[in-house]
Amino acid sequence: MSIAQVFQAGKYALLLMAFTLSTAFGVGYICSKVFKINWKLSSLLSVSTAICGGTAVATVGPVIKARDREIAYALSATFIFDLLTVILFPWFGKLLGLSDTGYGLWVGTAVNDTSSVIAAGYAFSDAAGSLATIVKLTRTLFIVPIVLIFSWIYTKKELNEGSGEAQQKVRIRKIFPWFILGFLAVVGIRSTGILPPTAVSGIAFLAKLFLAAALGAIGMKTSFKEVAGVGVKPMVAGVVIDTAVVIVSLFAQAMILNFLG
Repeated sequence: MSIAQVFQAGKYALLLMAFTLSTAFGVGYICSKVFKINWKLSSLLSVSTAICGGTAVATVGPVIKARDREIAYALSATFIFDLLTVILFPWFGKLLGLSDTGYGLWVGTAVNDTSSVIAAGYAFSDAAGSLATIVKLTRTLFIVPIVLIFSWIYTKKELNEGSGEAQQKVRIRKIFPWFILGFLAVVGIRSTGILPPTAVSGIAFLAKLFLAAALGAIGMKTSFKEVAGVGVKPMVAGVVIDTAVVIVSLFAQAMILNFLG
């Protein structure tokens, strides 16, 4: 992606994302209290819905030192939801009579993984698919501040739980996830346009390959028995979080388009 794509998403998408991100993390926090779920797992379920599905889970999981079974559980919940959205969203979009813009905004902010956004978007129309893809890529950039926030939260919790002292300073230099700088550097290089399309395509393929390898490694270290041991409550929480974002995104985009359109 390039920095220009952030601006292409426009004022509608950025305003809509304020609603969906707030919903994902707000409902996730409520679910963690109601269902008494480990904060790490509830956070992974929320960040998956809020940002970019499996990629967000695989990125934030190690930052907060989540267990492999928690990461695997969050990934399973994400993939199940994505499968349903690819099938159901185009049908619901037609049934509700959504415009290409309305549907593209809805899918771009409510569906998790990029591949599922593209599939669900273009199943409706080319225009909706293009807008949904741009919105989703813009949404993905929010992984940068989210990782920083969760890195701070985890370290703060560890300090407080370890010493029992309520007031301790978190050293940003120590907890900063330095791979984020690499992410931003690559976005900057891509934005300059100096890389030929073939190089971009090749690097993107390698990135997907490495991500698949990382997720495969998590799977190899996790058994169905361990995932099942987490219980059914986190899955219910995941459904609640995803459903809340879908509903809020649908009504919010209609309100925003009517108000600003």
